[in-house]
Amino acid sequence: MLYRLRRKISGTTVFMWIIGLGILAMVVVGSAQTLASGRYPSDQWLVLTIYGVAQGSVYALIALGYTMVYGILRMINFAHSEVFMSGPFIGYYVATALDEAGFLDRQPVIGLGIVLLAAMATSTTIAVLLERIAYRPLRRAPRLVPLITAIGASFFLQYTFRGLFGSGVKGYPEIDQLKGYWLIPGTQFGVLKTQGVVIVAAVIMLVGLYLFVQRTKTGKSLQAVSEDKDIAALMGIDVDRAIVITFIIGGALAGAAGVLYALLFRQVNFFMGFFPGIKAFTAAVLGGIGNVVGAMLGGLFLGIAESLFPNLVLDGLGIPAPYQLKDALAFILLVVVLIFRPTGILGERLAAKKA
Repeated sequence: MLYRLRRKISGTTVFMWIIGLGILAMVVVGSAQTLASGRYPSDQWLVLTIYGVAQGSVYALIALGYTMVYGILRMINFAHSEVFMSGPFIGYYVATALDEAGFLDRQPVIGLGIVLLAAMATSTTIAVLLERIAYRPLRRAPRLVPLITAIGASFFLQYTFRGLFGSGVKGYPEIDQLKGYWLIPGTQFGVLKTQGVVIVAAVIMLVGLYLFVQRTKTGKSLQAVSEDKDIAALMGIDVDRAIVITFIIGGALAGAAGVLYALLFRQVNFFMGFFPGIKAFTAAVLGGIGNVVGAMLGGLFLGIAESLFPNLVLDGLGIPAPYQLKDALAFILLVVVLIFRPTGILGERLAAKKA
């Protein structure tokens, strides 16, 4: 029995657990010291939490594109970050035209709807073209080939947009009706209107996607193709159509996430997809790659952690300017989760054929 146990527990496993427990101890100690100091009032924690939910909602929408494509094709679409970038980039020109005409302030709901549709149409078109031109011919190729192709497609799109539209940062027009706060009834606390819009819009889209996948015939066909493409084809499901629908959904959600991201930060550039894309991929892995609900939870978890933990953990450890390390902290959390739960929060161990 001891021999079998020693074979299962390698030196690498022990080392990784020591690292994980060390990071966990730092989180506990830093959090305890920050809370004991009373440095931050309760209102500030609430502000940071709402900001984290808004940011995490954007990550969740992007992460769904990664996780759905992986669920269907067993590949990581690293060009998805540029699909996310392309929507709000084109949406910027639509929003600017509407703003100059005064339509965006007169009819903000309709104006935002037009910008959102333009961004979603752009991202969806690029996602479908990627599938048709770059990925479909390589569907039976070794997995490393489409992975390298996805990285190449990412650079191609990134520098195509740079060449066509320039490398400067472009500022989204500000909508008068989205300035200021909404007060929470019975409190003196207000939520930024842009954050409220982002959270509500993201929740509607996330719930809509969940219901689509779980309750519709098309959604069930996507699940069947994700389980086994060959058997799904034998049962009469059009596999190519299911894959295209997956890219359409992922592209549309990425375009919508791009506009919501632009509402939060009010600027776009050709490189804007890189960090949100990497973090969304991290969120997909945290939730369990290939799991739709896991991607949603992973995005929210990462957004909240990124907003709260620099002040909660690093400040308590005496680190100056802790918020500058929020990106590093997000990936440290990923390491901790993958050490203790390698398949992610809601992930399941994959069969050998899928792994």
